[in-house]
Amino acid sequence: MDLATILGMVAGAGFIFLAIFMGGSISQFIDPPSMMIVIGGGLAATLIRFPLAGVVAAFATGGKVAFTHKKVDPRELIEQIAEMGDIVRKNGPLGLENVEVEEPNLAKGAQYIADGYDAEFIRETMELERDQFITRLSEGQRVFKSLGDAAPAFGMIGTLVGLVQMLANMSDPSAIGPAMAIALLTTLYGAVVANLICLPISDKLTAKLDVEDINQTLIIDGVMSIRDGKSPALIKEMLTAYLPEKMREEEAEAA
Repeated sequence: MDLATILGMVAGAGFIFLAIFMGGSISQFIDPPSMMIVIGGGLAATLIRFPLAGVVAAFATGGKVAFTHKKVDPRELIEQIAEMGDIVRKNGPLGLENVEVEEPNLAKGAQYIADGYDAEFIRETMELERDQFITRLSEGQRVFKSLGDAAPAFGMIGTLVGLVQMLANMSDPSAIGPAMAIALLTTLYGAVVANLICLPISDKLTAKLDVEDINQTLIIDGVMSIRDGKSPALIKEMLTAYLPEKMREEEAEAA
């Protein structure tokens, strides 16, 4: 579970509600028409930009990655791949059948090696899996970015709607308050939805996309090295190139 996403959203919402309670009643900040304009309009604009199936899949992928995706340490991947290479050198490819691997693509690669598939098939299949996973992340990022862009725009639309209603009923004082609420609250809702939910998730998906692209490529090269029978020391040396500079320095100091 990604605690940073949950803590950030809970803290942001908590500070907003705290400020509301300190200045008045929360009921003053609840306006269904404003919510309809921001949320309904944002979703409608997103559906125009993307196919329905893509939007549904993007919400599923985005929610899963942003809230429940477990961070993978590339150093742990390298160590595990090197251990698997040592097992293959000692016990042959069938030795991998008894190895427990949590990372799905690495587990699949280990099974391919144990089943004796040729190198070209393994590389092409794993690269396809990587590309499809990265595509799903990219699509999710684009959908949440679209929602983040649309929410403030529809907040402004709601503001204009409220101002028109207010100016059209200046002779009726009882109508000025609700119209002014729509004018102001839609801007507030649009800013909160965009800056507390959609855009942060979009940025997180972008960051995870870059990390996963590197990790999945590391796994593919590691599996191919195991398939080719390279020594564990050589595998570790080759895969260390995928580590960020700081991690490489730490590994060098540890060595």
